Amino acid sequence: MLYPLSYEGGPGQVSRGTRVPPGALSGVHRRRRPAGVDGRMTGMTFARSLWLRIETINAVTYFGERTTEAGKAAGLSGFWMGYFGFRAAPLGPVGRGAVEATFFNFAPSFVGRWVPDVWTHATPAALVSTRSAAAASSLRDIAPDVAAVADVVNGRLATAISRGVAAGRPLFAANRLVPVPDDAVEALWQHCTTLREHRGDGHVAALTAAGLDGCEANVLITVEQGHPPEDLQRSRGWTADDWGAAADRCMARGLLDASGALTDDGRAVRQDVERITDELAAAPFSELGPAERAELLAALDPLATAISRSGVVRYPNPMSLPPMS
Repeated sequence: MLYPLSYEGGPGQVSRGTRVPPGALSGVHRRRRPAGVDGRMTGMTFARSLWLRIETINAVTYFGERTTEAGKAAGLSGFWMGYFGFRAAPLGPVGRGAVEATFFNFAPSFVGRWVPDVWTHATPAALVSTRSAAAASSLRDIAPDVAAVADVVNGRLATAISRGVAAGRPLFAANRLVPVPDDAVEALWQHCTTLREHRGDGHVAALTAAGLDGCEANVLITVEQGHPPEDLQRSRGWTADDWGAAADRCMARGLLDASGALTDDGRAVRQDVERITDELAAAPFSELGPAERAELLAALDPLATAISRSGVVRYPNPMSLPPMS
């Protein structure tokens, strides 16, 4: 995920955002299909549309003021200790190596600033429960009727999670073993987080199969999207020398040309990575027909849109997450 440029402060202090009037999310299961979604939806189109919604819902954990407050109350120091602690908590008190591997695109030295020291401040079990409670508070701040969405989608998301393959997906596997909270809104956030990590683990597999390391992956997507590199460098802990060396490796492979632009081979690699990621992410929903997929997206749509419009998540961001339209 991309964050503002301070290592210590992460995204900084953000407001709890604009609230959605009570009742605005009621009847979500009767809403029309999202724009661009119809009965001819492919698995990849569905996977990308689902990612946009569940990533937006998951993101309140890292951008929301509630989580910052909860992290401080739990004994965590600063944004980044909270980020690594909250996200890695389902893995247990793991060392730096496990977080380097699973988080993938952070500089190893940056990971080492926070892991394993974070576990001397709070236990993983405490952080697992703290993060879901804080996320649910953020969701209720933004959309007081969020429970209506949870009532519609939780069963279908839980079924998809049960069908997911855990092999080779450490963050998904760890999150799937987290007990589902009794609170429906906390459960909604946990389901979205588990599926977000399922997609993320698949994305790491696709990048690794393409022969890319974390810094190279960051270089290519930054070039592709035309963003300045400084944001990802700083929010992922890479130095300018790290970045330059990764760009040189990409040039040596023919993925970037001498000017630093993507070559045809570079574009093909990026397209293949995203295609494989979408295919893997769609697999747990393979038993849903086109109409059921459209209904699920439509049910998530008003909540994700409310979050996107609330000001809690900034755009652009290092997750490459676009705003909901």
